[in-house]
Amino acid sequence: MALWRGLPPLARAEISRAVRLWARIKRAGGRVVVATGSGPNLHEGATCQVAELVRLGLVDGVLTSSAVAGHEMAGVLERVRRVPGARLGLTQGSLPADGRAEVALLPRAELERRAAGEGLDRELYRRLLSAPGPEIIKVAGNLAYPTGLWLERAAQALLPLAQEAGLPLEAAAGPGCDPLTMLGACARRRVPCLVSVPQLVGGGRVGLAIGDSIPVSQRSRRVAALLSSADLIIESGVALTQEIHDGPLETYTGHGLWAGRLGGRPFSLRDKAVLRIDLDPNLARAWRLERSQGAVAAAIHQGRPKTKSLGMAFRMEMSGFARLPGARPLVADLGAVWPLLAARVCKAVGVKAAFLCYKQGTPPGEAVRGYIVEHVRPLDLEQARRALRGKRTWR
Repeated sequence: MALWRGLPPLARAEISRAVRLWARIKRAGGRVVVATGSGPNLHEGATCQVAELVRLGLVDGVLTSSAVAGHEMAGVLERVRRVPGARLGLTQGSLPADGRAEVALLPRAELERRAAGEGLDRELYRRLLSAPGPEIIKVAGNLAYPTGLWLERAAQALLPLAQEAGLPLEAAAGPGCDPLTMLGACARRRVPCLVSVPQLVGGGRVGLAIGDSIPVSQRSRRVAALLSSADLIIESGVALTQEIHDGPLETYTGHGLWAGRLGGRPFSLRDKAVLRIDLDPNLARAWRLERSQGAVAAAIHQGRPKTKSLGMAFRMEMSGFARLPGARPLVADLGAVWPLLAARVCKAVGVKAAFLCYKQGTPPGEAVRGYIVEHVRPLDLEQARRALRGKRTWR
């Protein structure tokens, strides 16, 4: 397989090791949790791949960002034309740096659904469609009209219902999301799909609605419970995992030391297997220095900046990751890693995946992106509302 041959030998060895561990955990009835960032996870189809693994029972919970949640609610990927933002009637100061906005190239049925539901300025849409510009596939929502505006309105409409039900907004949206999204797959299998606290930043008003739906302390407890339940944690292109790892309740890396005395429920990552898919070779270097010399722990013990002690650019999340006994770095492109991981773990446990992603920029990868555009549907707000009826608790 071209993807396999294109990876360095060390990455291949880590994938093989991860597949053996993952399969062993699932055969024993264990639990696997995936933590994803945004950006490449969406573009490479990795979030859809995780959703398929949730459906198959190979992933038992997801941590993600408010940006990913918003893009999944909008349909993951969409085809847009990038046009001069002046067509929206906005001033240059209101627009992104390049002065561009986007018009979503929606099928007629979806366009009519938007018009009937949250409203559509048909004249504005026609004006945008008539503007010249390149057509691309990108993450759904954000700058694109009408998707971005529709999405933010949908999140605001869902917010009071989520608050009444005592649910995170992403959980409230899940029943109305496509089954090939992590939100939709987790809702159907009744497993958690949560935005972590440091990943609340972003996602426009969707992120604000997610942040406002439940208190930060409750979100932290939910995240801690999910991580505590995991036998294997797979991190995919995600930043800020230091705060996900230790948060206010985790004891092994230190921040949860006093949680038990203050009535909280601390947990430890000491015995967890953690696989991190990351392109930064410094991650593997920090991991090796800690294994060979205890260099990260020594810098902490001496109160010295890790960047100076290790002589390398040091990202904050490397500290907790390097010191976890069960951590393993996988330095490679996640667009190549995920289809290999998914295909091999499915084969190892004897199940068949109905969806496999593929590396962007290749003919199979572009075909997968086209499939997502055509087949993954945006949030059905009314379906989400129906699922929330009877769950109102006024917590």
